[in-house]
Amino acid sequence: MALTAKAPRGGLAETVGGKSRVLILRNGEVERFEDAHRGIFEVWDGFMGRAKKPGLAEVRDLVALGLVGGGMTDKAADKALEEIGLEGARDLYAIAHALVGVAFTPDLALPDEDAPEDEGDEKKKVSAPGSGTSAD
Repeated sequence: MALTAKAPRGGLAETVGGKSRVLILRNGEVERFEDAHRGIFEVWDGFMGRAKKPGLAEVRDLVALGLVGGGMTDKAADKALEEIGLEGARDLYAIAHALVGVAFTPDLALPDEDAPEDEGDEKKKVSAPGSGTSAD
C-alpha cells in the first residue's frame, strides 16, 4: 500500500497541510482561476519573471484549485489550506509555480528521487569558443 500520493500525468504530488496530496490543473480549474484573477499565461509569465509575480491570493487559489482538480471538494481544499499561515507562503508559491509548469508541459521528465544515479554517465565539459580548452 502506498503511503504517498502518486502524481498523474500533468499533475503533482505534494505535501499540503501536512498530508501528501495530488494536485492537477484541468481546464475547468484554470477557467475558474481566470474568472477570479487574471489569465493563466500572464501568471506563468509572472512566475518566469516576465510579468507581475503572482500574489498570495493567486497562489493560494492555484493550490486550492489544483487540489480540486486532484479530486478534493472545494470545501476540503479550502480546509487543507486554512491552517497554512504566512510561514508556508514560500512553499505554496513553489507548489503553484510547479503546478502551472507541469500543466503546460506534462511530459517534461523530472528526475525520479528514488532512481539510482548512473555512475557511468559522465558529463562532458563545455568550453567557450577560443578559450583554448578542450570540450572532450
